[in-house]
Amino acid sequence: MADTSYDTIVIGGGPAGCAYALTMLRRGYSVLLLEKVEFPRFHIGESFLPYTTEILDQLGLLDAVMAKPYAYKPGVELTGIAGSVRRIDFGEIGDDRRTWAIQVERAEFDKTLLDETAAAGVTVLEEATVTGVDVAAGRVTGVTYTVNDETHHATAQFVADASGRAGVIAKRLNLRVADSRLKMAAVFKHYGDLDESQNPGVEGDTQLGIHPDGWMWGIPLRSDAISIGAVAPMAILQSDRPERVFDEHLARLPRIQQRLRGATVIRELKGERNFEYHSEVLAGPGFFLVGDAGSFTDPVFSGGVLLALATGRKAGELAADRLDGKLSETEIADTYNAFFKTGYETYYRLICAVYDHRQPIMGQVILDLAADLDPKWHVRLVSGDFWTGESPLVNRLRAEKDWSLFAKFDLLTDCPIYPGAVVA
Repeated sequence: MADTSYDTIVIGGGPAGCAYALTMLRRGYSVLLLEKVEFPRFHIGESFLPYTTEILDQLGLLDAVMAKPYAYKPGVELTGIAGSVRRIDFGEIGDDRRTWAIQVERAEFDKTLLDETAAAGVTVLEEATVTGVDVAAGRVTGVTYTVNDETHHATAQFVADASGRAGVIAKRLNLRVADSRLKMAAVFKHYGDLDESQNPGVEGDTQLGIHPDGWMWGIPLRSDAISIGAVAPMAILQSDRPERVFDEHLARLPRIQQRLRGATVIRELKGERNFEYHSEVLAGPGFFLVGDAGSFTDPVFSGGVLLALATGRKAGELAADRLDGKLSETEIADTYNAFFKTGYETYYRLICAVYDHRQPIMGQVILDLAADLDPKWHVRLVSGDFWTGESPLVNRLRAEKDWSLFAKFDLLTDCPIYPGAVVA
């Protein structure tokens, strides 16, 4: 078994792992990234937020991403709320912040990020399966992995778990807590031959269609293709054929139906369960949990890739600060735990407001909370403003005791995308 040593090891080559790896590399540290499958591979999560586009630019990845013919996303259309149609226009975000996002095919997008990470100088190994995590005196010190039917061992001062739901370190250290508040699941199809002249709304917008038993998405992938998904309580999808649930729910949303006129199915029905979980400890001696490895919840507002990139970059910055001798081990763990929890819990509270059972119409609570506020606060929230300390809308979400995800923690309200905002 060959032994190697790096400054840091990353388990997982998705957006979180790439952001961490690139951050550490650019700070002058050696990085080994281990990805268990060969890219490209199918992945759900095609719709991005304006803050996601901005952090891609800050990471130096946006040009490579935009070289692909992805769909331009100027806003979100909310339909079916008491029969209404409401559009959130990213152009109303204010303060010279980015006013647009993109929608992607994740297989190609994730491969672009991984390829750029390798080209920058990170040692990237695909089809490399981590089979063991070394823990000595409470500290993560390395991993054992297999690649090309050979077993290898590598040590590092920090190991980042970016393995998503697999949660390699999270499970090894018994950090994962199962959640069961939302209990939703999704079924979806991809359609080709899309003709956006049939779209009753604004070209490029994501459509979120809400009805009494759940909601549906319409996410353009490129000019001629779209993803359509039905999200409903797991009990509904388990009580009937998923294909029939999809068709019946689509029939409730004529604006999404209209957009599909003339389109043909290019990816047959697939399913995705919402396995909700979180970890109370996101960083500790020798390790970080980044992105979905640390927490996963409902995807209703497309925040997953933003949270992955932001936590990956933050973990990389803190690990580098520690290796530079700028911060203590305790300081980086405390900072990262507060950063991760602030972003993820704000996003979770937004989701809870949408699903809140106190209103018979799904989505009404968040509209009620924002009703007397400048529209920019609603736009910013659904654009990714999860670390804000100045938004009255976010502060209202944080005041709801029943919407907490983590045990009580100290907020870290310095936005990683637009730092230096005034804190209320």
